Amino acid sequence: MTGLSHPSSIAMETWLRSAVWLCLLVSVCHAAAPAEEENPEFWRKQAREVLQSALKRKLNTNVAKNIVLFLGDGMGITTMTAARILKGQLQNRTGEETVMTMDTFPHVGLVKVYCVDFQIPDSAATATAYLCGVKSNLFTVGVNAAGRNGVCRTQKGNEVTSILKWAKDAGKSVGIVTTTRVQHATPAASYAHSVNRKWYSDADVPAPAKREGCTDIASQLLNNTDIDVIIGGGRKYMTPKGTRDPEYPTDLSAGGKRTDGRNLISEWLRMKEGKVARYVWNRTDFDAVDPATTDYLMALFEPGDMRFEVERDPAMDPSITETTEKAIRILRKNPKGFFLLVEGGRIDQGHHSSRAAVALHETVAFDNAIARALELTSEDDTLTLVTADHSHSLSFNGFPFRGNSILGKSPLFGTDMLPYTTLMYGNGPGHKIVNNKRPDIRKVDTGSKDYVQQAAAPMTTETHGGEDVAVMARGPMSHLFHGIQEQSYIPYALAYAACIGQDQSHCVFQQSSVPTPTVFNSAPVPPFVHLTAVLLSVLLAAALH
Repeated sequence: MTGLSHPSSIAMETWLRSAVWLCLLVSVCHAAAPAEEENPEFWRKQAREVLQSALKRKLNTNVAKNIVLFLGDGMGITTMTAARILKGQLQNRTGEETVMTMDTFPHVGLVKVYCVDFQIPDSAATATAYLCGVKSNLFTVGVNAAGRNGVCRTQKGNEVTSILKWAKDAGKSVGIVTTTRVQHATPAASYAHSVNRKWYSDADVPAPAKREGCTDIASQLLNNTDIDVIIGGGRKYMTPKGTRDPEYPTDLSAGGKRTDGRNLISEWLRMKEGKVARYVWNRTDFDAVDPATTDYLMALFEPGDMRFEVERDPAMDPSITETTEKAIRILRKNPKGFFLLVEGGRIDQGHHSSRAAVALHETVAFDNAIARALELTSEDDTLTLVTADHSHSLSFNGFPFRGNSILGKSPLFGTDMLPYTTLMYGNGPGHKIVNNKRPDIRKVDTGSKDYVQQAAAPMTTETHGGEDVAVMARGPMSHLFHGIQEQSYIPYALAYAACIGQDQSHCVFQQSSVPTPTVFNSAPVPPFVHLTAVLLSVLLAAALH
């Protein structure tokens, strides 16, 4: 057939080109790899050191006075790996060998993220699982699986409480820090009950649902649990329609949304009379908040979600590291301890827009916040947990050489003789086929924050992934996080470690195992007192199980 190439010749040409690329790849890889890694003793020494560290580690069975739960929204294992490499490359290293703060946590497991009605979940159903200990249906928050998405009458009687409330009921201080709006799915599950996660303000609640008694999430932020620290975005859901935003007064979309005339910020301040309560919306006022003298803090830095880290104006908005630090310094004054939820919420939103650079920079910032939290707390009395709610369709593929930019292109081309990026999505807005061909990205800066990664299937918004996500723990009873568990296991293990909620048996065992302190100039303790204490401990433990 004149003018047409035989399929076998095309395949041979493609194979030859790939072979040439592989040869070049091997030589580049050798050039990029650090010289010490060619010595077998380098790896043996590293392994011995890790082994000795593992052998020396003792289980920490203390009661957790404090709990810090770090939730990377959409931070699947692929995201963690890619962010690790980016963090190293931002420090002028090859990146793959980088150790992130979350990598250092000694106890690691996996959790299954499916929800009751869907194989792949959303952030509302997963938040209900890891905060309330109950798996639920897609799009519902703070209710069990009898609650149906958008059906108000199924909400009453099916509400479930969260570990944040359990901690507050135990006398601890509690707080939420997020990079999204504080009414978003993850923080909402800690305090609200709603059969629709998007009922942010009363303007979002349908009239029939209002008549049936359902209320918006923003109002529940004030009414359900007395939260000491609230930091994030979402101020437009707190003020009446027509209220101009203080930062964007000419932007009507940033103004108040409420149709009931309530100003929830003013109401919140009135509710805290007699206490030192501060509301702030900008960096200057935030920096002026003195944790030592502040009882309550509400900081809402944006009308909606906070800005992406790569687009954040440091003069107006603090970083997640700074907001986490402020929260801990306020909460830790309580002698009974605290519970803090910190969400890196915009990792997820970067992925939804298929902007991998944005998502990874959010993850690096999230890891920096974890590092600061560890500096401000003690492993002796603070249980720190890092996990994700779900993953995304992000893939890490090709044969990039060592040290290749994680946001760059694979050195191997596809069979269409066009390059592709190391990071791609299974679906999303990056699916662009013109004349049956993919875009040629050879001259495109794929490391730009605005670059949209290519995707296999066209979607307006990229979707979640459904594989298990990691859970990493350190501090008291962190060894409880092990193996592969249901996501709903998380709050029960946290509560057990802190002696909050229904199962107090850890406190009983701890108290019975503590040696009787030596008291001078006093009568000896009769033997029957010890026996009575032991018997009471056993009976109480049995009753609580």
